[in-house]
Amino acid sequence: MDEMTRWIDLEGAVNARDLGGLPTRDGGRTRRGRVFRADNLQGLTPGDVTLLVDELGLRHVVDLRSNAEVSLEGPGPLTRVPEVRHHHLTLFAEGGRHTDVEADAIDGERVLPWAERGLDEELRVTGFYFGYLRDRPDAVVAALRAMALGDGASLVHCAAGKDRTGVLSALALEVAGATREAIVEDYVATGERLELVLKRLRGSDTYRGDLDSRPADDHMPRAGYIEQFLGVLDDRFGGPLEWLAGRGWTGADTEAMRSRLRD
Repeated sequence: MDEMTRWIDLEGAVNARDLGGLPTRDGGRTRRGRVFRADNLQGLTPGDVTLLVDELGLRHVVDLRSNAEVSLEGPGPLTRVPEVRHHHLTLFAEGGRHTDVEADAIDGERVLPWAERGLDEELRVTGFYFGYLRDRPDAVVAALRAMALGDGASLVHCAAGKDRTGVLSALALEVAGATREAIVEDYVATGERLELVLKRLRGSDTYRGDLDSRPADDHMPRAGYIEQFLGVLDDRFGGPLEWLAGRGWTGADTEAMRSRLRD
C-alpha cells in the first residue's frame, strides 16, 4: 500500500483502498490499516494474497455479493487462506440479472414512499441504496459488526466496490465519526478507477449484460447520491446511528467501530 495515498495496489482488483487517513469531526483522522474496501476479489493473484494477509494483516472479508454472484463467480482465493474468516452477507437488492452493478428499475412506492413518481437520477440511486436497508437490515448490521472485529484488518467488497460497498463504508465512517465531507470524498473516489472497474467486470458473463444495459457514465458515483442517502437518514430517522440503533446496533458496537477506525 502506498503510504502517500489510500489506494492498495493489487494485480487482481482495481478499486481497493484504506478507510484510514480521513478527517474526523473532532479534528483527528481515521486509522490506517484497519478497514479496507474493494471490488471483486475473484482475480487476486498469489502476490495479492500475500500482500493482504501477510503484510496488511487481513483477517476478515465481508462479501456483500449475492448468492447468485458467488455461485457464478466462485468464492475467491482468500477463502482458501486459513487465517482469513469470511462473512457472506448478501443485501438482496440486485437490480439486474445477478448483480447490483446498476439497478434496472426501482419501485418508487416501496423504496421511496415520500418521493414523487418520475424520480430523477439522484433519487433513483438513493432509493436503490435504501433497498439494502429495507430488505436486509440484519445483513447491514452484521456486516458492520464484522468490519469492526479487532483481530486483524477487515475488508468489505462487492462486485464493483461502488454501491453496496459504498453504503457500508459510508455507514462505518459515520459511526467512526468521520466528517460528512470525508465520507463523500471516499464514496466518489471510486470514480478515479471506474474505467478500470467496468473493463474488469465486462470480462465476466455474470456482469456484462447489466453493465451494457446503461451508458458508462451512468455508473459514475456522484456526491449527490451519498449526500441524499445520508440526508434522508438524518431527516427521517435522526441519523445513521439512530437508524442502526433501531435495528439492534448497540453502544458496544459503536465503541468497537470507533476503536477500529479512530487514531
